[in-house]
Amino acid sequence: MNRPVGRTELVGFGKRETLTSQLVREITDRIEKGLYPRGLQLPTEKDLIDEFGVSRTVVREAIANLRANGLVATRQGIGAFVQQSTAPSAFRIDQQSLSVIEDVVKALELRIAIESEAAALAAMRRDAEDLEAMREACAQMEAGLDPTDTIAADLGFHRAVARATRNEHFLKIFNYLGEVLIPRTRLATHRFDAAQPSQYIARIGAEHRRILSAIEASDPDGARAGMRMHLGGSRERLLHPKQTSAANS
Repeated sequence: MNRPVGRTELVGFGKRETLTSQLVREITDRIEKGLYPRGLQLPTEKDLIDEFGVSRTVVREAIANLRANGLVATRQGIGAFVQQSTAPSAFRIDQQSLSVIEDVVKALELRIAIESEAAALAAMRRDAEDLEAMREACAQMEAGLDPTDTIAADLGFHRAVARATRNEHFLKIFNYLGEVLIPRTRLATHRFDAAQPSQYIARIGAEHRRILSAIEASDPDGARAGMRMHLGGSRERLLHPKQTSAANS
């Protein structure tokens, strides 16, 4: 199998694209070019970590995305294999179009519908490990010095909520939706807000804490409302930056 050798740096899009998204794009490109032939095994986790200089978590999230998109299949204890044939095209939002604010807003509306119900289910099904993951993500967000420092923790919080539903379909769809559609992975959304970075981080942290509190209290209605308020707030800040900035000042 002709596999690329050496080290590949994932730096093409900087902060506008997460490492997971970059890795998904690179592996997809290699599959399409035949560098990773159909039916054969992908490089091991260690090989991908060594080549791209990323963490094990990034590699596993990328494989989860590729699996959700029908490009690879995983075999327990063996690894990931490129699918022999491509499944019918799944629903997909053009990543290029996400640089347009209107399209990001539409994507947020989709997330509101999905993640509000995920939060309600999480409130009824979460366990101690789920709660600890959410608490840790909140603490990491609140410790950030700059809005861009909090993106990974933001993703981690929403992924933990999806996992707590105990419905693998929520987690699978988040592995795609979360990476691609969380606005701050595509746009510097804090620039639409007049608040100082510390105030922005504090508000985002408080919104996540409200969701967490409802999930801790096994309050599905509160969790649903908290998630809707959080994502709806992001939507409104993009649609009406002057009004929301004035209200938050």
